[in-house]
Amino acid sequence: MDQSQLNKPDMSLELLERLKLRYPKPLSALNWKNPWQLLVATVLSAQCTDKQVNKVTPEFFSLWPDAASLSRADPGQVQKVIRPTGFFRAKASNLTKTAFIVADKFKGQVPASMDELLSLPGVARKTANIVLYNAFGLNQGIAVDTHVRRLSLRLGLTGSSNPAVIERNLMTLFPRQHWGEINHFMVLFGREICRARKPSCSACFLADICPSRQT
Repeated sequence: MDQSQLNKPDMSLELLERLKLRYPKPLSALNWKNPWQLLVATVLSAQCTDKQVNKVTPEFFSLWPDAASLSRADPGQVQKVIRPTGFFRAKASNLTKTAFIVADKFKGQVPASMDELLSLPGVARKTANIVLYNAFGLNQGIAVDTHVRRLSLRLGLTGSSNPAVIERNLMTLFPRQHWGEINHFMVLFGREICRARKPSCSACFLADICPSRQT
């Protein structure tokens, strides 16, 4: 198929169908058992690999299994445990403040609305979208991480590098029922084939419709 023969909406739907075939059961690479654990792991994943986060969270959740216990934690100990994830001071501060709010205002339950999640320290739309879709099955938006940002530009789905603009662009191109999956699809595709430094265009199942393909 020639990419030049497809307009952007048609191209995005073709892209979606191929990604669904390649990754029929896309799941988060983060390990979690409940909405609170997913929220914590997603906050820790900022500027950090999911693999590294998964090394830290078992100890974290054994020490602080819920929002109430984390709200009473010693900040220095929290920093020590999450130090390998980077930006540990800011993350520790945000997580302990978030824990207090969740424990007090939301009675220990992670809220299932965009506005309420965005009221939590350290939670922006990317984190909120991940929690809403994966923990509650709600498609409120599309989580734009480094993979989604890079691939959206390479695939010609957006002309912007601004996450907010990218999210709006993608939301107009893909059916709402697939918004939550888009992040998983692009993370898997970005790790397997369209890597940041050296994309494997010769082995890519999207090469014939990709405007950035390298020969």
